[in-house]
Amino acid sequence: MKALLSFFTALPLRGASLEEAARQAYLLPLVGIFTGLPGAALILLAYSSVPPGVAATLALGAVLLAAGLHHADGVLDVGDALMVRGSPARRRQVLADVRVGIGGIGALFVVYAPALAALAALAAVSPWHAALALLAGEVSARSAMLLMLAFGDPADRTSSSVPFVRALEGRQRSAGLGLALLSPLPFLLPMGAALAVLSAPLVALCGLRLSRAAFGGIGGDAVGAAGEMCRAVLLVFASATL
Repeated sequence: MKALLSFFTALPLRGASLEEAARQAYLLPLVGIFTGLPGAALILLAYSSVPPGVAATLALGAVLLAAGLHHADGVLDVGDALMVRGSPARRRQVLADVRVGIGGIGALFVVYAPALAALAALAAVSPWHAALALLAGEVSARSAMLLMLAFGDPADRTSSSVPFVRALEGRQRSAGLGLALLSPLPFLLPMGAALAVLSAPLVALCGLRLSRAAFGGIGGDAVGAAGEMCRAVLLVFASATL
């Protein structure tokens, strides 16, 4: 797990190469436990001191910082690229552009505003359920990413997704799929929100279709953006059980 945590989180670990992280790609859903714990702890500790909306905002910020904001950058890039009319190659050029446009800003709102509103609603009713939902959201986010890597084709040979796609073959693929589909359940079952486990496969399926049509295949930005969207979808599903 060290290579994955070094690559996908802001934890102070020895830096790992892309290839080292890819060899452990089947364990990617478990990374969500490490990024989710700071946010879950904040909700449980802060609920009696600050309003639920404030606690939810701090908690969501904590999980984003724990992940090093890597995937939030993917949301920005994908939002800008989807605004472009043209070929998949042209959109891939926009993905690599460091400038931020209105598409990226709009994508941030679409992804994070529903997640924050749902988490605040959960915190207002039950801080314990909010903490569980946030952990489930983090695990499901990485599960959606793994599913895209397992079933997607890289848009080009230089994509950062290539080593992960290659690594997810044979037994690693089977183990990864099992983790992706089952690992959110321990957090969702106590809430009575087991159906929210479908968030990861549904978002991954939509992400694969959109990436193929818009970019000619998957890439690091598209995979990361799908993970961020999956968290939002799961939190909204969980809030619907209130």
